[in-house]
Amino acid sequence: MREDKVAILAGSYSLAMILGALFFQYVLGVLPCEMCHWQRWPHDGAIVAGLGGVILYYTRVIDRDALRLLVWIAIVMILATALIGGYQALVEWKIVAGPESCTGPRFVLSAKMDLNAPVVRCDTPAFRLFGLSLAGFNFLFSTGVALISGLLLTKVIKLPYAWAK
Repeated sequence: MREDKVAILAGSYSLAMILGALFFQYVLGVLPCEMCHWQRWPHDGAIVAGLGGVILYYTRVIDRDALRLLVWIAIVMILATALIGGYQALVEWKIVAGPESCTGPRFVLSAKMDLNAPVVRCDTPAFRLFGLSLAGFNFLFSTGVALISGLLLTKVIKLPYAWAK
């Protein structure tokens, strides 16, 4: 499959995940914890590598080999956010210990703290759907998209001819 299609897939997926997270935060009022913010950074990188790479390729600033490298970077970034999401899901299920900064004691006074800010714990999901939190869904979807993107890029699997043009 052409590299530009996989770049669009990877970049668009990460853009959709970021827009979804912002919708949950600002429209539905689901406040993100520290680990939720950690999961957003790799998505931001995948957007830049995937969609930015396509723009550079279509404007002939980079060649196909450079685009292929950027697509692999986007895939690695999506895998990184999947791993962070999986780690947070394990923290939420109390299988592993999370970082003390967001799973430790609720009331630790520090000179740098905003005492009016709400406390959002990483080990307590805001809600679950089918038993999974948003971090769990990020793990599943990001792993799937990274796997499919990698297989498409290496031509292990192929999409129908009309899509591959």
